[in-house]
Amino acid sequence: MRVVSGIQPTGNLHLGNYLGAIRNWVRMQDEMEEDNRAQAAAGGSADRNQCLFFLADLHAISLPHDPAELRKGTLEMAAALVACGIDPQRSILFNQAQVPAHAELQWLLNGTARMGWLNRMTQWKDKAGKNREGQSVALFAYPVLQAADVLLYQATHVPVGEDQKQHLELARDIAQKFNNDFASENAPVFTLPDPIVPPQAARIMSLRDGSAKMSKSDPSDMSRINLADGADEIMKKVKKAKTDPEPLPSEAEGLEGRPEALNLVTIYAALSDRSVEDILGEFGGEGFGKFKPALGELLVETLAPISARFTELLNDREAIDAILARGAAQARDLARPTLDATYRALGLVR
Repeated sequence: MRVVSGIQPTGNLHLGNYLGAIRNWVRMQDEMEEDNRAQAAAGGSADRNQCLFFLADLHAISLPHDPAELRKGTLEMAAALVACGIDPQRSILFNQAQVPAHAELQWLLNGTARMGWLNRMTQWKDKAGKNREGQSVALFAYPVLQAADVLLYQATHVPVGEDQKQHLELARDIAQKFNNDFASENAPVFTLPDPIVPPQAARIMSLRDGSAKMSKSDPSDMSRINLADGADEIMKKVKKAKTDPEPLPSEAEGLEGRPEALNLVTIYAALSDRSVEDILGEFGGEGFGKFKPALGELLVETLAPISARFTELLNDREAIDAILARGAAQARDLARPTLDATYRALGLVR
């Protein structure tokens, strides 16, 4: 297996980011490393399962952006991924801008992608809105860059959420058409990647409003647990989180109509890898005076080592630069054969 996945390089990372994509990436990396060890112990193939994780900074310029914020966000995301458990010794971690083959392959694939395919992309319709004429070409064509991101490395599998399934189908369509048009059946240029649907991530809501997602854009810092928060700050935010006067119910149905209570129980369940029902079995009938300190302690226990490592890396720019440079060098080496094969298949003289 070769798994390729990208993430937007946003800064000000919070608990919702960690319990979403990042924790799933770490678990995938660890599971694949276990498979590699088992395979080696059994005297199996020398081919290793691989994970490539990239920061999608080229995608970020498809919409208006602040260059300084993009640079800062890219470094923060790299630090966060490493702090959360992505190991640059076991996975390849890099940002797109350091691997020009992404942009090169996108251009080569633009000759195969079709306007009708891109016009049908739901995210294009949503992001462009009614002002399609005023949008950048990059916003329209970025699904082709997404295709290049995975086809470049002969990815066998790509983790996708519901909102990205359509883009992976497009990548497969582009790969299939390119292989049909420019390669033989016995020697295709591109592997058609299969989707991996990760476990359903917990939906983490604001600590001030249980009906709104936890977000870095919320003006109140009390609405979120930041990855950089220390133990005292975490406990303070949990204790001041909005709740209601009723005790916790013993069954999940009792959380209906109580969004803040549901959110806190969901966070506890996600952090402890237990079900909501299990948590309510332990705390049902108790008030938040008992539940909040327990949740705060669990958050501190989970996030304190991440926060410490995150802060350490943010203050060591050389370490982050070295991690990204090493990952980019590995990615460029892996990308070169596919890019060369694509140029040859198209008849381009180099």
